[in-house]
Amino acid sequence: MEHNSTFPIKQNELDMLRDEATSYIKSIQWEQGQRAKNRDKNGKDESILLYLSRAKGNGGAEITSVSKTILELKKRLLPESIAIPLHLNQTLYAVQEGITLGIWIKDSYYDASGLSSLAENKSALDNSGKREYESKMQTGTAFMLFASAYKILHDLKLHASDDLSVMKNKFAGIPEVSLMSPLKGFSCALFYFDKYLGHPEIIKSDQDVVDFTVVYFEALIDEIQMRKNSLEYTETITDRTYKLEKSDFAVSGWENVFQGAAKSVEFNQIQFEQIVGNRDAKHFARRLTERLLSYDFEAKKNPFQELGGFMPVFMGYGIPGTGKSMLIAAIATKLKEYSETLEIPFLFHPMPDTLISTFQGGSAEKMVEWMKPLQDPTRLIFAPIDDAENNLQERTEQGVSAGVKEVIGVFLRYTEGAYAVNYGNSSIGLFTNLPEMLDKAVISRVQGRFKIDGARNEQDFVDQDYLWWKKLEHTMPNFINMSNPNDYNYLDAQKVAKNLGEILEKIDKPTEERVLNTFDKVATKYKDNEHMFYAHLYTEIQKIFPFFSSRDVRNIQKAVSLRLTDFDLEQDWFENPDIYFRKDYETKFGMLQELMRANMKGLDFSDIRRQEVVRYLDNVATIADTDFKRKVEKRVNQLNIDMEAREQFGNTER
Repeated sequence: MEHNSTFPIKQNELDMLRDEATSYIKSIQWEQGQRAKNRDKNGKDESILLYLSRAKGNGGAEITSVSKTILELKKRLLPESIAIPLHLNQTLYAVQEGITLGIWIKDSYYDASGLSSLAENKSALDNSGKREYESKMQTGTAFMLFASAYKILHDLKLHASDDLSVMKNKFAGIPEVSLMSPLKGFSCALFYFDKYLGHPEIIKSDQDVVDFTVVYFEALIDEIQMRKNSLEYTETITDRTYKLEKSDFAVSGWENVFQGAAKSVEFNQIQFEQIVGNRDAKHFARRLTERLLSYDFEAKKNPFQELGGFMPVFMGYGIPGTGKSMLIAAIATKLKEYSETLEIPFLFHPMPDTLISTFQGGSAEKMVEWMKPLQDPTRLIFAPIDDAENNLQERTEQGVSAGVKEVIGVFLRYTEGAYAVNYGNSSIGLFTNLPEMLDKAVISRVQGRFKIDGARNEQDFVDQDYLWWKKLEHTMPNFINMSNPNDYNYLDAQKVAKNLGEILEKIDKPTEERVLNTFDKVATKYKDNEHMFYAHLYTEIQKIFPFFSSRDVRNIQKAVSLRLTDFDLEQDWFENPDIYFRKDYETKFGMLQELMRANMKGLDFSDIRRQEVVRYLDNVATIADTDFKRKVEKRVNQLNIDMEAREQFGNTER
């Protein structure tokens, strides 16, 4: 569903609700339901569940106070400290702000859904009116709790530990969630939050307080997400976005950008030097990391986007065994190292193998869940899709599952169109051995492409061997009784290239026959330094490859822009981040423009344009060709099998 209007949440309106929020933190009253009291004691952790369900006194309502519990935690954890420690303070403040925002959202729903006027005339309502009143009350309470929890996550997520699995293991779930009324909703949610905070096994340090709060309110969001389909009168929730002024926080229906984005996936750390050959791929990967790191967290944009040198979607392709997985790990390693030095959050977010679901609509839901975190502007995100042909294969092929079609639909929607938000902080990389099997619409989203071709010459192969036997020599000196090359130093060929010009063979003409013929035909009418040359060329190419479109032309333009921004960032910028990385957006943009101008002095625009057009068209032809050849081979193979079967059958007949 698209959100068609945005409403501001004004700070001064929140100020008026803060006292009410504070009163909830100071004291709430909750009487546990029977089910929560008698909850399955064979659950995750009996002691915690028992503890949660043991109400003080003899039944009846119990009064709890989150602020009091936090003060008690301070005494227990940090008896020496006079002031309330940072983490406890952050948590208390975040919970208060979350509740304040929830109250505002609830008031807004009351007005938008007509619940306010129902409440005013409550005594005069007939049965259907009462039903509507109760139903809207539940929906309003659910949305209020969702917004509160979401705001708390937004404020605390950055302060939580990267790995929350230990805390999640201690956590035994929320015994009950009440949606009867806003008062009951907050009372119930805060009651169990408070109970957990008071449990000595759960909280052992002040960092635990932040971590637990994130785990608890993530669980509250999950509980509400599970119930949202049974709620009625939600149209005034899903048709709008509420944006908090002077902040990047917004509530868009039930969307949760933090879903699944809790933590980076673990990976083996690999340096580019350990990858042999693949000069094009290594160069591209290095540029990608430098560009991602230029993202500005304040301005929420990337100066390379304005210069035309940023790639939200790129593709690496090559035969099996040439180092795709190593390359993914090397990009992630580089980004992680730089991010740690610059103290910026980084998310390594590969597409899971288990995305395609056998359930109708299940794959789309999982894909949305995977793509959602890519819209989180608070961190750098690298999202590789390995063996991309499995989940994004050509939809028109016979036997392609409904799941694959759903996944592609979501991918296309989120990479271009109303849903696509790219701040310049995230990049999706498709890695494949079979680019010709990828869906045509998916390929047309690719804005940068490179070959992963492994070792290509004697120097590459000798280096590949050297990386292997060097380890043996390390453990058993003098065991390697072979002589070294005379005129080559190991790993010299693996040094990084200065720019693409060094890597690319000088290509002036296409290698693919149909493209070459078209090129030569157009060259009889126009010179290749005339703009009409390309207009004419594209028109002719379209006759051969009907799927060639304006988007391909945009991709070619993008490739030219990438060449123009194909310059190294200064080495001292990395050594001292204050020179460039920590500067404000405008300053960074100015510095890059200067570098770009200096870099362009040695370049020839018409030259680069021709090279990139030739490279792109050759690529289009190869992919189309391979696809065709594979289909022919498959058909020929089937005919051979049929003939052989007939012969054998004939022999047995005799």
